[in-house]
Amino acid sequence: MALYDFAKGLVLEAGNKVRLMMKDELNIETKSNPNDLVTNVDRATEDYIYDMIHQNYPEHKVIGEEGHGHDLIDTSGVVWVVDPIDGTLNFVHQQENFAISIGIYHEGKPYAGFVYDVMRDILYHTKVGEGAFENNHALEPLKDTQLKTSIIGINPNWLTKPIMGPIFAPIVNDARSARAYGSAALEIVSVAKGQLAAYLTPRLQPWDYAGGLMILNEVGGKGTNLLGETLTITRPNSIIMANPLLHDEIISDYLKNHEDTLRMHHKKRFGN
Repeated sequence: MALYDFAKGLVLEAGNKVRLMMKDELNIETKSNPNDLVTNVDRATEDYIYDMIHQNYPEHKVIGEEGHGHDLIDTSGVVWVVDPIDGTLNFVHQQENFAISIGIYHEGKPYAGFVYDVMRDILYHTKVGEGAFENNHALEPLKDTQLKTSIIGINPNWLTKPIMGPIFAPIVNDARSARAYGSAALEIVSVAKGQLAAYLTPRLQPWDYAGGLMILNEVGGKGTNLLGETLTITRPNSIIMANPLLHDEIISDYLKNHEDTLRMHHKKRFGN
């Protein structure tokens, strides 16, 4: 079986298992803070994906949110970047609006991306260079927009922060409106579908954006860090995902003037 087909089947089966496990009582723990949750389902789903990959492709590398190889330096060969439950707060409180996200890289280059909206049974996927799909329906190329006519995605909590609030507030003020859905992977997919024109957030790990970024790129979207620099899977970053015109407008008119502050914030948070 081709790698792409194997990965597609694996994501769907992992989603089936999540839906079954949701019928049982959740075990919920906190990680870095009271709002950073992990459940037994997160861990069991990542373990299942990891085990299935290594049964079929023992030479492949896997990095995942819940403990499988956080620190990746060598990107040679095939690397899977896995978030077993993206949107754990939604998973716990709403039992929907969460996704399984997987990005596969070959020799450091994007190969395939998957974002599975588990409860809606919608799989967004791409084999790079062959288009992006919502289940079997091809996604259309993105249309450019300007900020004043755009709905953007941003978590309102960031507007209350002393460093990021003053940077993000003018963007929100000048946009037509703003939304927050609570799953980075699904918000990036919303940009790829044109439902959101942009999605901005600090402090994302590679497994949060790897799968969605490939899907976005495939429809002509643009994803970088907040200073317009290339994202990698070897370190976390703060991101902007948008249609090309809006991406460049937000970078040049709103973010470049805060370059020193953004770099300081990144170094303080991530140390690099």
